[in-house]
Amino acid sequence: MTIRYIGKTLLALALATLSLQASAHRPWLLPQQTNAEGKEPWVTIDGAVSEGLFDIDHQALKLDAAMVTDPDGAATPVPTPLMGKQRSSFDLKLTKNGTYKVSLVTSAVMASYKEAGGTETKRFRGAEAELAKAIPAGATEVRTMRSHNRLETFVTANRASSGALKPSGVGLEMVPVTHPTEMRSGEKATWRFQLDGKPLPNFAFSFTPGGVRYRGVLGEQRLVTDAKGESSIKLPAAGMYWLHAAYPPAMEKGLPETGPADTRRFSYAATLEILPE
Repeated sequence: MTIRYIGKTLLALALATLSLQASAHRPWLLPQQTNAEGKEPWVTIDGAVSEGLFDIDHQALKLDAAMVTDPDGAATPVPTPLMGKQRSSFDLKLTKNGTYKVSLVTSAVMASYKEAGGTETKRFRGAEAELAKAIPAGATEVRTMRSHNRLETFVTANRASSGALKPSGVGLEMVPVTHPTEMRSGEKATWRFQLDGKPLPNFAFSFTPGGVRYRGVLGEQRLVTDAKGESSIKLPAAGMYWLHAAYPPAMEKGLPETGPADTRRFSYAATLEILPE
């Protein structure tokens, strides 16, 4: 079996598009705080892939493609991040009052095929734009799997707003019904999940607190959406939490060898803070 790797930035792409369904290593964006006060306050945001949620214990998350959506809904690249061995970081100046969304959206394609008249299975992994050039004309038994991954977090300067919260309508997204920086322990929060702009009913996702190494147990809560794609929860203790979902919810790792020839896989994760009562 031959594996064909295309593109100069494959390693970076592989890190950035790490499936959120896989293994115990979880990618995340972590703001130092989700509510900042003062005139044009600053917030530092870290990005990493770790075994323990929000622990710096594995590898840095590449943030070159990360975007910031400001309170007016305008999206711009994040300031140039610093990338270390186990953590990436950037400082964000909140020049407008309101809520900002920081997001990292990545995609990739995996494919397998046989050249015309050949018997050896060859494989490709890379960007969508490279796929057509990678698979030769006349190839047979072509199978593809496209992944679309989204990481998000939210920060507010002085007062909450909703201009940055509008969903894109592309891929798997969480639409905050309860404002994401105004959640308090003991109160109710509601989230809506949608896929390509359509609500996802009966859809399972998880909500997990950070600090597992101090508890010794994961502490994950499993939730399911209703017919409108919404789910509500009484918020637990204050702290930083990781909201995670994948669609399809149960899909084998890597490129499926059976079933439809073309498949799609989506993942979503957000870091949210629950404030004290």
